[in-house]
Amino acid sequence: MDNLSKKERKSTFSKKELIEVGLGKLFGMDRGKLPMPPMLMVDRILHISDKGGKYEKGEIKAELDIAKSLWFFDCHFKSDPVMPGCLGLDGFWQLIGFFLTWTGGRGKGRALGVKDLKFKGQVRPYHNKITYQIDIKKFITRPTHMVWGDAVLKVKDKAIYFAKDLQVGLFESLKWDYGKDPALDPF
Repeated sequence: MDNLSKKERKSTFSKKELIEVGLGKLFGMDRGKLPMPPMLMVDRILHISDKGGKYEKGEIKAELDIAKSLWFFDCHFKSDPVMPGCLGLDGFWQLIGFFLTWTGGRGKGRALGVKDLKFKGQVRPYHNKITYQIDIKKFITRPTHMVWGDAVLKVKDKAIYFAKDLQVGLFESLKWDYGKDPALDPF
């Protein structure tokens, strides 16, 4: 990816390609990775760009197919199935982290926060898909790769989740301490 010009970068990704990112095959093992299914909350990226969007710094449009068989509907809640709102939020963070890797950043991705989050609807098993729209607000590459964005999740073209100032970073010095010494983890 480092050798590709912005003009040569792909702007769409299939589920197979997103899983390859999670395995470290598409962008490399030293790059941010997406979670593997069932935690992967994106089935396809319809459009990603470092131009355009509400703030003219980039945008992402993506989808997740909804099916009655998704793992969370069986347990959240019994006889009242609804997708946990935190999974939609995680989908936002996953996509913003993907943006960092897609732009050439190295390191392990970590969600850092969200300033404002509102839920004004719910995702149910009978919905066909959800769509994500993310507008990149701020993007820095030094001292580390970090991005801030605003996002909306839609069901049937109706916006139901709203997030402002989502933040994700890539960290090259993160180490997994295997439970022995949490002081080894700088994050």
